[in-house]
Amino acid sequence: MTEEKMTPRKFAAYFKDFDYKFHSDIQPPEVFLETRAGDCDDYSLLADKVLRKHGFTTKLVSVRMPGLLTHVVCYVVEEKVYLDFNNRVYLSRTERSDPDLRSIAQKVARSFEANWTSVSEFTYRDGVKQLVQTVSKTDTYTVESEDKKVSAGKPAEAPAKKKIVIDF
Repeated sequence: MTEEKMTPRKFAAYFKDFDYKFHSDIQPPEVFLETRAGDCDDYSLLADKVLRKHGFTTKLVSVRMPGLLTHVVCYVVEEKVYLDFNNRVYLSRTERSDPDLRSIAQKVARSFEANWTSVSEFTYRDGVKQLVQTVSKTDTYTVESEDKKVSAGKPAEAPAKKKIVIDF
């Protein structure tokens, strides 16, 4: 990885033949490169390290999806793309996205055909992971219900309708 003019696409092309192998801990870059196997953490952290060295501004982004493990990607600000270990085998190895965490989370979750619950930006330096910010998915939910009040065994004159709006 000593190519003079490194780009996110060129970086991703190096990994097309790597195997996916989940590790509960982050592998050192040397082990990931030597074994040619790893997971999204290993790939994204290495992308962050290499691309920063080549002058790119990157963000490590962790997307939580219900029923699935958390997925990590490396967003490259100048290119407006993220690198995803799952895309390493495709011709288009980077995915376009707006830079805000919600946009990245939506695209990542869509690639899994899933929903997301929260997304975090973090840094990883010298073996230490530090949280930068977290965004929880927020939606507006509307629930309509009818109160069926019973008075002496008879329904009330007109059922009262309640509209409850929860916005968090």
